[in-house]
Amino acid sequence: MKNFNLFLAVCFFFILTTCENARSEPTNSPLISNNADTVWNELQQAIIFPKKPLEWSTQPPSDEQKDKFHKYIVDAAMMAANKAKTFYLRFPDSTNVIPAKILECQMLERVFNNVGGTQNSVIAWGNAQDALLADARLTGKDQCDLRLAILNRKQFDHRLDQNAFQIEYEKGLRELIKDNPESVEPYEKLLDLAARSPDGKARSIANEVLALPVSEHNKAIANGILRRLDAVGKPLDMKFVALDGRQVDLSQMKGKVVLVDFWATWCVPCMGEIPQVKDTYENFHAKGFDVVGISFDGIQQSLQRFVEQKKLPWPQYFDGEDFFKNKFGVQYGIAGIPTMWLVDKKGNLRETNARADLKGKVKKLLEE
Repeated sequence: MKNFNLFLAVCFFFILTTCENARSEPTNSPLISNNADTVWNELQQAIIFPKKPLEWSTQPPSDEQKDKFHKYIVDAAMMAANKAKTFYLRFPDSTNVIPAKILECQMLERVFNNVGGTQNSVIAWGNAQDALLADARLTGKDQCDLRLAILNRKQFDHRLDQNAFQIEYEKGLRELIKDNPESVEPYEKLLDLAARSPDGKARSIANEVLALPVSEHNKAIANGILRRLDAVGKPLDMKFVALDGRQVDLSQMKGKVVLVDFWATWCVPCMGEIPQVKDTYENFHAKGFDVVGISFDGIQQSLQRFVEQKKLPWPQYFDGEDFFKNKFGVQYGIAGIPTMWLVDKKGNLRETNARADLKGKVKKLLEE
């Protein structure tokens, strides 16, 4: 606790210093350099944020500690965003104007992510993105990346309903692909949309992408989506040695209803599903229900520690690959997590969207 209090004191001093500097930044202040390079270097220092205490890796922080840490990050990110704006307003001819505007957007995104996604924070973030997009100096990959970031941000704007967002999102992705046919990311996002769409549309988009001159990576994702669609109603090919050494083979689990949970400890929505999965396991395990975790984590220690802390009794697959290279993620076109599948007593994949009413779906399959 003493170490943590010392850490908080350091953080507070860092943010207090940043705030004082921000308040003393009028253009005519003798304390502020008129040299753009010097001010730019100061801005780079302002985006160096404190890291989580090392002791949190062995002793989870309290909610109060986490809230304080998030507040420090929000304050620091907001000050950095203000400094970035001050920079490009004071030095409109600098070669770092576009990087400063990009930095402002990134800092406001960080604020949004750390304050729980309030509508005011998403509006501020959106206003900065729109202003940057209107700058004629933004070109090439930077412009493509920004347009993609704007599309992603709109899903958090409560002024758009989900149906309107989906329509606008797909339209925007197709425009991006038309304007940037060599860029990999818009195709990835289109395939991500396919993976979350009804089967007919998912198949159509996957086949559409395969007919285009896309990267081998995106072809693998498209083929994975088709493989997943074709797997429904058939035995699921999944065999591995779990994190704890257990041998897992779905073909040997006939007679049970099995939840295949694609997840990661860094995935906030996945964390939100853990209580539901644990509760369902505890209610139905004795009746023939089991869980198999397919972890998309990149650090084994983080996964192992979480599994032990939360006392998750089911086996976990881990290969340490990043999100788009996870063996089973690629094999079955998993473009987003959490993704939950249900395998019936005959070993056939029956449900690829088990998150909604998980208990009800498990109960129904157990009664067959």
